[in-house]
Amino acid sequence: MIDELDSLGRMQSKCMKCDAKYIAESSHGTGNMLRHIRSCKGKVYRDIGQMILQSNASGAVENRPSTFKFDEFREILALAIARHNLPLQFVEYEGIRAVFSYLCPEVKHVSRRTIKNDIMKIHAKEKTKLDELLKRAPGRIAITSDCWSSITTDGYISLTAHFIEKNWRLGKRVLAFSFIPPPHTGAALAEKMTCLLKQWGIEKRIASITLDNASSNDSMVETLKYDLDLVSNGDYFHVRCCAHILNLIVQEGLKEIDDAVLKVRECVKYCKGSQGRKQKFLQCVQHVSLESSRGLRQDVPTRWNSTYMMLDSALFYKKALLHMKATDANFVHCPNSDEWNRIEKICKFLSVFHEVTLAFSGTKYPTSNLYFPNVLKVRLLLKEHMGSADRFLKTMATKMNEKFEKYWSDFSTIMAIAVVFDPRYKLQVVEWAYKKVYEQTADFELELFKNKLFSLYNEYASSTPTSTTKHDENVRNAPAIVDQASDSYMEVIYTLKVLFFSV
Repeated sequence: MIDELDSLGRMQSKCMKCDAKYIAESSHGTGNMLRHIRSCKGKVYRDIGQMILQSNASGAVENRPSTFKFDEFREILALAIARHNLPLQFVEYEGIRAVFSYLCPEVKHVSRRTIKNDIMKIHAKEKTKLDELLKRAPGRIAITSDCWSSITTDGYISLTAHFIEKNWRLGKRVLAFSFIPPPHTGAALAEKMTCLLKQWGIEKRIASITLDNASSNDSMVETLKYDLDLVSNGDYFHVRCCAHILNLIVQEGLKEIDDAVLKVRECVKYCKGSQGRKQKFLQCVQHVSLESSRGLRQDVPTRWNSTYMMLDSALFYKKALLHMKATDANFVHCPNSDEWNRIEKICKFLSVFHEVTLAFSGTKYPTSNLYFPNVLKVRLLLKEHMGSADRFLKTMATKMNEKFEKYWSDFSTIMAIAVVFDPRYKLQVVEWAYKKVYEQTADFELELFKNKLFSLYNEYASSTPTSTTKHDENVRNAPAIVDQASDSYMEVIYTLKVLFFSV
């Protein structure tokens, strides 16, 4: 700094970096100098990371002033620790503190207790935001739950809410991931679930709960029906996880593996057995002009779709495997022509289940309307292959059909109602499917379905806090509302759901 007098005779200082001048009288203390140092545009930065360029009002490029906000820094640090599962002691590591001090010499280091309190404050703030979001949701809330055991055998229960937000978007939020002590009986799970729902104040707004097929979940659902305010006395409350049922069905069919499948498994093990074999297989792939990036897939016994992916990848590299058989005398597990034909049939059969699983597992679109057509596809596929001339496929389809009948012998009414509201299907698809499945009793089953559909609608209509005239007007104007919406399929579905399923 250079000291000099201004035109009024006051002492002023001139910055040697940016030539800015400010009053430096003793009565002003060092405040002016400190404020200028913080905003000095000619300040020399100690790290290239802060040399961020921006444009000023005249369009010239200049350095952005270095303004360090300690509160924002602590919040970002707390979020990073929570997001990346870092230990709280991270903030006390000497190396990390050295990095922070280098970036900003004035930084105030925090302890693990302080950062823990910061994380808890952020959690409380986000929880309040989520609570307000749930209160503004116009309709009922569907929940999903699952249990999980840690490596130390501690039990945890998760709870996720699915709802339509006020701005017509599909919302999904994790409400809880909570420790649950043993025993994990139906009564204990129901008590824990009720407690979690009451914490969020949504126990009177639950539409359904989706669970896997554990026996304790069945007893939990029966207990919850008495504690919650449910539609139709809880007839549509329990929804079994479709992806889990599909997994059980296919696992049942794959209990007895065909010899051809075993040979493919041995082929993959052989090709992945050593680095030399991997290189030899890649040379065979290049020789037959196939893409090598896809790679052979090894299956996992607990995941049926991995078996499908293994067969699919083997069929893709069939020519390479045949070439390897001709050039490697030790490669003795390659399937013969008849076995390759059987593998192709099995893979084609399992591909349907793979596609249905992917459809059920979507997270960014509604899946309730996909249940009915996909379950119908699986039912008809099993019926077709139960009469197959292929012994293995026939045996597989028969076993899978037994498991199918256990869970899906009758169509889920609430899922069939969802497909009625899908503009691509409507009631005509339900009528066609019932005739395909129930045959002689189709008319009777269809009449029962329609009665349940209208009964459910009337229950929602009577509980809607609007006048009868206004409600009738909304129903009459439903087509107009849909027409005014954009062509987005999601908006059409949500409009119908709010008209018919919201309270």
